[in-house]
Amino acid sequence: MQPVNAFRGKVVPLPTSDVDTDQIIPARFLKTIEKLGLGENLFNDWRYLADGSPNPDFVLNQPRANGGSILLAGDNFGCGSSREHAPWALLGYGFKAVISTSFADIFRNNSLKNGLLPIIVDEDTLQQLFDRAARDDSLEVTIDLRSRTLTLPGGRRVSFPVDSFSRQCLLEGGDQLSYIQQKMDAIVDYEAGSANALDTLA
Repeated sequence: MQPVNAFRGKVVPLPTSDVDTDQIIPARFLKTIEKLGLGENLFNDWRYLADGSPNPDFVLNQPRANGGSILLAGDNFGCGSSREHAPWALLGYGFKAVISTSFADIFRNNSLKNGLLPIIVDEDTLQQLFDRAARDDSLEVTIDLRSRTLTLPGGRRVSFPVDSFSRQCLLEGGDQLSYIQQKMDAIVDYEAGSANALDTLA
């Protein structure tokens, strides 16, 4: 996983609330345990018509989405079933972050473990961004994980929550397993000490 710190990205607006994981990546695409290629099926049933051609009304098929790396979504994004494929598909498309007023807990945790930033903002900030995006197809914002801030057009900075452990893993480009692996010497020493203590008691 690549380290995440500060980046500036183009915003892609999806003003829909309660987008569930089956809409993000339909169940029929979950047969794979590989992350590669899932970006092609992101929002598949909205993105493509029945004949397989791109739906021109869906935002990802419009010029404004080209180069987009930050998804702007409605409330309660990622609800539904607990599929890790959902953040995989978003990352596979090229998104680095999703901005919303709330996320389903399982989706949020899966995202943080895979390098996708779920950024929670207040309703006024989200609406301001949607309004700006409606007027500006090339709207960009800056995200700084180290300071936990989102910088809006005009320079206003908004803080967003992320727990310290997830933040540290993302900054280092690691996950829970790599964190444990970094502590292996201490773990081995502790286990050896516990074994010695048990031998003494015996």
